[in-house]
Amino acid sequence: MIATQVLVVGGGPVGMTLANALAFYGVRSVLVEKNPGTTTHPKMDITNARSMEIFRKTGLADALRAVAIPDENPFDVAWITKLNGHELHRFRYPSAAESLIQIRRKNDGTQPSEAPMRVSQVLIEPVLKTAIEQNPLIEVMFGWAFESFTRCEEGVTAQVVDGSGKRMNISAEYLVGCDGGGSLVRKQLGISLSGKAQVSRRYITHFRSDARQLLQRWGKAWHYQSNLGTLVAQNDHDTWTLLSRIPDDVEPEDVDPARLIETFVGEKIAHEILVANSWSPHLLVADSYGQGRVLLAGDAVHQYIPTGGYGMNTGIGDAFDLAWKLGALVQGFGGEQLLASYESERRPVGLANCTGSEKHNQVRVQIAGLYTPELDIDSDQGELQRQKVAASIAAIGNAENECAGLELGYCYRDSPIICSEDNASHSGNRLTVDDPLEYRPSTEPGARLPSVFLGDGKNIYQLLGPWFTLLCFESCDTEMVDAVAAKMAVPLQITRIDLPGYSDIYHSACVLVRPDQHVAWRGAMPVDEQSIERILSRVVGKMAVDNDNIGCPDNSCVNQYT
Repeated sequence: MIATQVLVVGGGPVGMTLANALAFYGVRSVLVEKNPGTTTHPKMDITNARSMEIFRKTGLADALRAVAIPDENPFDVAWITKLNGHELHRFRYPSAAESLIQIRRKNDGTQPSEAPMRVSQVLIEPVLKTAIEQNPLIEVMFGWAFESFTRCEEGVTAQVVDGSGKRMNISAEYLVGCDGGGSLVRKQLGISLSGKAQVSRRYITHFRSDARQLLQRWGKAWHYQSNLGTLVAQNDHDTWTLLSRIPDDVEPEDVDPARLIETFVGEKIAHEILVANSWSPHLLVADSYGQGRVLLAGDAVHQYIPTGGYGMNTGIGDAFDLAWKLGALVQGFGGEQLLASYESERRPVGLANCTGSEKHNQVRVQIAGLYTPELDIDSDQGELQRQKVAASIAAIGNAENECAGLELGYCYRDSPIICSEDNASHSGNRLTVDDPLEYRPSTEPGARLPSVFLGDGKNIYQLLGPWFTLLCFESCDTEMVDAVAAKMAVPLQITRIDLPGYSDIYHSACVLVRPDQHVAWRGAMPVDEQSIERILSRVVGKMAVDNDNIGCPDNSCVNQYT
């Protein structure tokens, strides 16, 4: 029998991120993964800016960037006829290096603090695995499959088995299923998935080739797309993934992956197939994110078409949200509302990203429908048709890679641990994301703290503590806040910031920021101990949800800049 504080089932990116983040908050965990090693399947190829902000906080950003595509390589997406044919339209996107320059130049709160990263899951997982294996708070058990669990008031006992048939029990205060779309943890809980299953028939061909004279005919690009599918440049050198559509009248076992490559390229090229198989994407979200001390994260609770790259990135958000909340519970200062807040915060994000993924896929289908045989003909009529289709593609756009609102703008408005300002009833019926395309910086409670660089060159995120941080933009007496936090054993860092013109971005004299960089409360400094205690009780999950404006019942805590 092994005893631990948290048992993590599943050693993909979400499970390993969770284990690492738990250790960041001083929580011991055991991670079990049925496979003996990390994946050889490419799966994902983009880590978005929000995920990179999380990885930066937990100390993994630089190690992950070290295995990613070089910072100077672009994120371009191009629509083509065939690789030996014609490029129709290219959506140009900055490289990671160019994004970092833009982030610093446009220092108005609208930018993330980190650039996104192009990298294959094949390369991400070994970095995460090395990190958790080197952490003394994490016991890593690859090659051990989860079988079942039993529950009691104090926690969970799980049964696991290795490849030789050896069985073992693991007891934990909490169990988190990060075990993918077929999650055994979710199935044992009896939680269903809602949405659309098997929305299309796809085939993945992961291959190695040095035929860059065709594979990079128009220069380096992240994706080359046509009516036949999408070619993903995994390392911009010799590794590629072709995602193809399977016709309804073709059986998966009859698909020739070499023929798929030849058809997409337009001619035969030398290549070595690494992975090839059929698959069916889904648009599904779990009806619940867990029960009691057993929680779910990642693909176990949401499965998307990869358009937009929301799968793993949504899961990274799940993992960090769970990590700090379980950390607060294990450390003893967190209350029971923390567990309830996980689903109320993350499930709306899961639903919003599911909708986004579906809309992006519909755009791809719409553009594929513009293709005609004339596009491949080298004639005046063919050129006219290519110009017409190119203009249509440009007009339709590529929101799939431009949804800053979905990525950065989600707001936990109906969370039971957010201090509302508008007598919200926490009914769960308000939009999580106001505009999927545009990110509008806000310190509304529940929103991600806007990122800016200060006069000394530091990003405001660098001034946040590991747990809660009270940012003070005006001179005020914080002695009482410090004393109440100490009495309640709430880890609180108070940071005073001299930021001229702060009101245009941060709105309030004080902003209380959670461990996940989301705003928990904002306002003028409370003048009585009871108000401070009520604010802190709410944000650490020790206060039942009510309809009062916490700490400022007359809304006076929000100044005129709101």
